[in-house]
Order: sequence, then structure tokens, then C-alpha cells
Amino acid sequence: MQILLALIFGAVYGGVLHVLMPGRASRGAVLAPMLGAVLSGVVYVALTWAGVTADNPWLWVPSLGAAIVIVPLVLTVLTRTRATHDANERLRLKIS
Repeated sequence: MQILLALIFGAVYGGVLHVLMPGRASRGAVLAPMLGAVLSGVVYVALTWAGVTADNPWLWVPSLGAAIVIVPLVLTVLTRTRATHDANERLRLKIS
């Protein structure tokens, strides 16, 4: 049941990042919360399978830290990639 804490944190953090980071019009509203929840959940499950218990902080630091570090990086890359692709399409279609 404690995995829900990791999933909720990842989803909320992803949602906050979606609102705060620039370029949110070029990505879906669900992408960042789902990415945060999946990252936190996968790391939590991997560490529990490795034998780390829920009362150990070394379960929570990487589980939450994965979302904190990776979600902003992915959103930045996706936003830049989408902007570049859209600019290239405008040139190809001769749209100003």
C-alpha cells in the first residue's frame, strides 16, 4: 500500500511541472503526471524486490528522486523536439 505514496508524489510532481514549465501547449496534460508516477512506481518496486523495506529511507530517496530528476529533463527534451519538428513542418509546407 505504501507504493501509493510514491505514485501519488510522482503524479502530483509531474502535474506541477507540467503547469510551471514552458511549452505546455506542445505536450499533453497527462504526460508529465503519468511519467512521474511511472518512474516513482518502477523504482519503488525494483527496490522492494531488491529487499529494501518501506521503513528504510533508501527506498524513498531514489523512488522520489527519480521523478524529481528525470521528469523535467524529459519534458525539456520533448518540448524542444516538438518545437523543432513544428518549425520544420512549417518550412516544408511553406506556412509562415
